[in-house]
Amino acid sequence: MAHLLLVESWVGAMGTLLPRAIADLGVEFTFLTRRPEHYPDTLPDGSPHPLRLGRAVATAETNDPAAALEAARRIDAEARIDGVLTSCDYYLPTAARIASALGLPGPTPEAIETACDKARTRAVLDCVGVPGPRHTTASVDDTIRLRTAAESVGFPLVVKPTDLCAGMFVRRADSWLDVESAVHALRGFEINARGQRRNSTVLLEEFLTGPEFSVESWISRGKVHTVGVTDKSLGGASGFVETGHMFPADLAEGDRARVVAAAEEAIDAVGLDHGVVHTELRLTAAGPRIIEINPRPAGNQITELIRHVSGVDLPRVAVELALGREPIVPTVPDEHRDGGRPSSAAVSMLVPTRAGVVTGIEGVDTVAADPSVVSAAFKGPGHRTTPGMDNNSYLGSVVVISPERSGARPLAERLLSSISATYGEEPAS
Repeated sequence: MAHLLLVESWVGAMGTLLPRAIADLGVEFTFLTRRPEHYPDTLPDGSPHPLRLGRAVATAETNDPAAALEAARRIDAEARIDGVLTSCDYYLPTAARIASALGLPGPTPEAIETACDKARTRAVLDCVGVPGPRHTTASVDDTIRLRTAAESVGFPLVVKPTDLCAGMFVRRADSWLDVESAVHALRGFEINARGQRRNSTVLLEEFLTGPEFSVESWISRGKVHTVGVTDKSLGGASGFVETGHMFPADLAEGDRARVVAAAEEAIDAVGLDHGVVHTELRLTAAGPRIIEINPRPAGNQITELIRHVSGVDLPRVAVELALGREPIVPTVPDEHRDGGRPSSAAVSMLVPTRAGVVTGIEGVDTVAADPSVVSAAFKGPGHRTTPGMDNNSYLGSVVVISPERSGARPLAERLLSSISATYGEEPAS
């Protein structure tokens, strides 16, 4: 039986989907983590969490690449490791370094480090002429440089940390006061959610207009295989919270071809030659513009939307690639059709609009009974909220399928609109 080393994980959807894909392939895994208590023991239904069903849970300081590699070597000596994988952005470089050091399949550490550093990605794409927004960088501690940078980009602009994910601290700025506010918030966030010290560099980017999409791909032996294009709805208090997705995106064939070509050019530019990739971009009046390149399967249930429509299971593909296998995926003519499958699938997320303590979520049972609904999962009473500023703030989601090519998104949005949260006030401290 093949043996995979899983280095940390997201706690959300991919934290369940990836270990399930490992199990479905008959592969065993060792879960390497610095804090086992960070992860739940059980699922909401009381069954064991898939992360707890591996061969073993090993503890090491995964925020120290050398310590993580030393732990991997010890595990490998006990039970040969055949592949290394993670779903968590903060550990993608570490997983790549371990795989490289052990002589196992995987993308080069250099390519992963480029993709995981948003400023470095921009610099590489600029060098080869892949279109993106006007941009520059500055330290959050250099006010003079920040002001000069903002003036060079022009307003409105986007202030974006280079080393975070899930839309954290991404803010639109229409004035210098907005830039100061965004940077002030970042100065107070020196350690990320996984205990890693952050860098002080911030990107200031042109605010792009036009719909946002993501291209879902996998790469084997340097060849990029595009599964399809997903659309994205944005909202929340920041305007950058992902509130929904539909697969396949409702795009004219010419626009789809341009979006896919831009993503594949960007993937090649950063040197990614192995693994699953989720590339985000906007389709502006001037053409596609790359937002970022994520060298891992998409989150927010996007891989489930793809599986329902096309039969392609990207977490499973990621596991097979990590083990050095050539994935066998369904042939998907015209991007999405595979006899008898729905023509589209979508997810809509419930984003909190206020601070407080959730006392209940109303309307879930009625929505869950709709025959188009694949899943409807929401937080329980006692969950504390603030107005949604990033993708970590969701109260839950509805996933639907539709026989119509563009039918899933409006259906998901309509069903979600009948669900609402009730709140109590935070107790006085």
